[in-house]
Amino acid sequence: MWNLYGYGWAILKGAALTVEVALLSVCIAVILGMFGALAKLSSIRIARVLATGYTTLIRGIPDLVLMMLIFFGGQIFLNNTLYNVNEWLNQAIQYWQPSHEWTAYLPDYIDVSPFWAGSITIGFIFGAYMAETFRGAILAVNKGELEAGKAYGMSPWLSFRRILFPQMVRHALPGFGNNWLVLLKTTALVSIIGLEDMVRVGGLAAGSTQQPFTFYMTISVIFLLFTSLSSGLLTLLERRYRIYTR
Repeated sequence: MWNLYGYGWAILKGAALTVEVALLSVCIAVILGMFGALAKLSSIRIARVLATGYTTLIRGIPDLVLMMLIFFGGQIFLNNTLYNVNEWLNQAIQYWQPSHEWTAYLPDYIDVSPFWAGSITIGFIFGAYMAETFRGAILAVNKGELEAGKAYGMSPWLSFRRILFPQMVRHALPGFGNNWLVLLKTTALVSIIGLEDMVRVGGLAAGSTQQPFTFYMTISVIFLLFTSLSSGLLTLLERRYRIYTR
């Protein structure tokens, strides 16, 4: 029992994979969230419309459905596109060099990695929530300071880097922390597309040993450990940025 019936090492490897998916997903989410927030606050109408459509789409479709749609639907789309490109290339090559066997070097199928599909999907989902978090944080920054930076001759990028971004981070940290904790737990969805994370490994182990309570309780404890460590780090960051408001 102490080595989880021989599955202990496999669950630890799955836990490490869960952390990798979460970190890659949050990086994607932060990038999309920042662009989404700036687009929603932009004076360009098309940017606002696209950003609003993006956040509305994500809020209206369940995460599980999006995961299945992007993984299976995206794979079908990529391979259909690849087939059409191959047909065009085959015709072009045969027209210019009929005797050359270039077609043997052309790929005929793309197998989408569950790791990348899951990470991109989760990042795409939480990018919408990060966009709303960052938008609220940007609006909380005193506009007079931005105008003062402009009066001092700062470029828009310098004003963003030295005035807007540091204060935005302070306002965004609580919302970012909540999104990160939810994102970390949402990584369990990647098990349904075949990625060998700890949830999938635990499910397979529970089925083979007929000990579901043992394995799912172990997974729950690991998730609780991850979220507790994350909460501690986020608290330290909030204290760090709160210094400048005293």
